[in-house]
Amino acid sequence: MKITYDAQYFNPQAVLECGQIFRFHPFGKGYTVLSADKACRVYVDGNQTVIECNPDDGDYFYNYFDLNNDYKSIVERAKSHNIPQLSHYAELSKGLRLLNQNKEEMLYSFIISQNNNIPRIKGIISRICGGLGEKREFFGEEYYTFPTSEKLSKAGKEFFKDCGCGYRDSYLAETSARVLNEGIAHLDKLSTPDLKKALLTYKGVGGKVADCISLFGFSRRDSFPVDVWIEKVYREDFNGALTDRNKITEYFQNLFGEDAGYIQQYLFYGKRQNL
Repeated sequence: MKITYDAQYFNPQAVLECGQIFRFHPFGKGYTVLSADKACRVYVDGNQTVIECNPDDGDYFYNYFDLNNDYKSIVERAKSHNIPQLSHYAELSKGLRLLNQNKEEMLYSFIISQNNNIPRIKGIISRICGGLGEKREFFGEEYYTFPTSEKLSKAGKEFFKDCGCGYRDSYLAETSARVLNEGIAHLDKLSTPDLKKALLTYKGVGGKVADCISLFGFSRRDSFPVDVWIEKVYREDFNGALTDRNKITEYFQNLFGEDAGYIQQYLFYGKRQNL
């Protein structure tokens, strides 16, 4: 099936290459996107962005790409702060959308992401899926599903080390065993500050990773991850003097409130792309 949306507020390149997702690759005129056990293709056709997926997955990807949300109003709210550089970034990256991703996949993916670069993260996740996921086919292309916590917990540290995880091998082994034992549904009920505190108790989850999981996995749009690019934004565009990332996160959360996560992406993508 095909789902279409105004390309002005849905730019696949901006959505996929802003650091919130690692399981995607170009296929010609667009991208193949993998999430949990599902696959879709997304591309621009004229003034429309098109999602192609299996009929049973239509609702999943409609929600995944946050198509119920009015991003025109989000961009306008970002501009209403009257911060020139933010207004500039928001206008030029208004096709960026925040994804509603699988929670467990985000937990493991962002544990892998710490002190790592995107090509290497993508490679590690691809090897984990190839080793433990189920083989599927979409548009004649083979792909592997993201493995369940049960499969991850039974894989052992050596498997993760062989996939290139390095010291993160024990983090994945211990966290997957805990998730298998406890589940993560109870985390949904927590406030955003309490969710972050809870995530920090998982092996391998620090402050920035917890904020990423909250924002990209639990759809907490008041989360604000801080990395080297946001630190650069903070110093250069907000004349900030704080050096503690947790305090910088709090500064931006207090400044932008419920829209903090959207604005974080405009600032991150704008600075990184030198818009």
